[in-house]
Amino acid sequence: MPVTNLNSALGQALDELKAKGTTKGKEMVITGVKRPEGKNGPRYFIEGKGDKGFIKMNANSYLGMSLREDVIEAEEKAAKEFGAGPGAVRFISGTYESHIKLEKKLASFLNREAAMLFSSAYVTSMGVIVPLTTSETVLVSDELNHNCIIQSMRLSRPAAKAIYKHNDMADFEAKLKESIGKGKRALVVSDGIFSMRGDNAPLDKLVEICKKYDSQFEEGVISIVDDSHGIGAFGKTGKGSEEYCNTKVDILIGTLGKAFGINGGFVVASSTIVEYLRETAPMYIYSNPITVSEASAAMKAVEILDSPEGLKILEHLGKMTRKFENGLKDLGYETIEGPHPVVPLMVRDTPKTSELVKYLTEHGVLGTGLNFPVVPKGDEEIRFQVCADHTESDIDYVIGVLKEYKETH
Repeated sequence: MPVTNLNSALGQALDELKAKGTTKGKEMVITGVKRPEGKNGPRYFIEGKGDKGFIKMNANSYLGMSLREDVIEAEEKAAKEFGAGPGAVRFISGTYESHIKLEKKLASFLNREAAMLFSSAYVTSMGVIVPLTTSETVLVSDELNHNCIIQSMRLSRPAAKAIYKHNDMADFEAKLKESIGKGKRALVVSDGIFSMRGDNAPLDKLVEICKKYDSQFEEGVISIVDDSHGIGAFGKTGKGSEEYCNTKVDILIGTLGKAFGINGGFVVASSTIVEYLRETAPMYIYSNPITVSEASAAMKAVEILDSPEGLKILEHLGKMTRKFENGLKDLGYETIEGPHPVVPLMVRDTPKTSELVKYLTEHGVLGTGLNFPVVPKGDEEIRFQVCADHTESDIDYVIGVLKEYKETH
């Protein structure tokens, strides 16, 4: 069947996005990786850039696990033993021993009764929020929550929903109080670490407010936190925003694709909640799991973090994060201070953001330019992400490039 008219309509829509400056554009293609050498961390090679190596300051692999030989060996060993893919969804024949072991390890690491793997963290949020939302459920969400939470709320069709000002616990309490009587169950949803800014939700205060109004809802006030950028990279032992805030939420969502350097998402909660989600979450039931090799590699990554070596990795990550943040401040750049390795450089102007990203790329540094509508107007920034395989020499080089830019522009 001809798609001429559809192509025309979609082409017009694309032209409109380009005119607004909101298209993502052509994706950068990585063609090779050079392992750490001497004072340098890993260098990445980009299609069309020849043999020029780049410092990757735009990756979520906060612990540097994806390039570790022991993690790679765990993945390769499992692939040779069990094959490249699971071959089926889990309830048919796609559950392997590695999946079960990893779920038990994650539950233990994060002090929960049970854990459940999904194919990605984005899918995990959908696979948790949608099944737990009934026609008599109220959803309450931070205004800067990740797109996966926003889309989950749209799919859920709750009885009511309320959006509170970012990290404003007074406004959150007011919104929750206004929701009384609108539903039997209230689901309070927040990011743990807000990925565009690197700041964390005040989970201790959020949990306290949830408990305060729990009795006002027949089925309670349930706290759900997506800490994909926090777990593994935040907190004294890498347990994320809960550890940093010294509290515990009801349902915790995380990822294996950021700090742990592999792929997949997960949720940890009570055994009853996890069992219910296994029976009701279509994103889990009808989708293949992560591969056995991915599960094995992730298991190795979690074991490394949950060891004395993991503490040393976190210590180095914290040191490099502080070094980079202090370097920005010393040069007079605006940033949002905090211990998380997402370090934003606030530009607050779209053309200037694009200009600085181009300058960095020309000088061998990869950073992420974030413009409206990804971030609100006036919050345009370059998001830098420090990783544990960055060296002091790497950080000095990036700061040097930013210093040269400031002196010449």
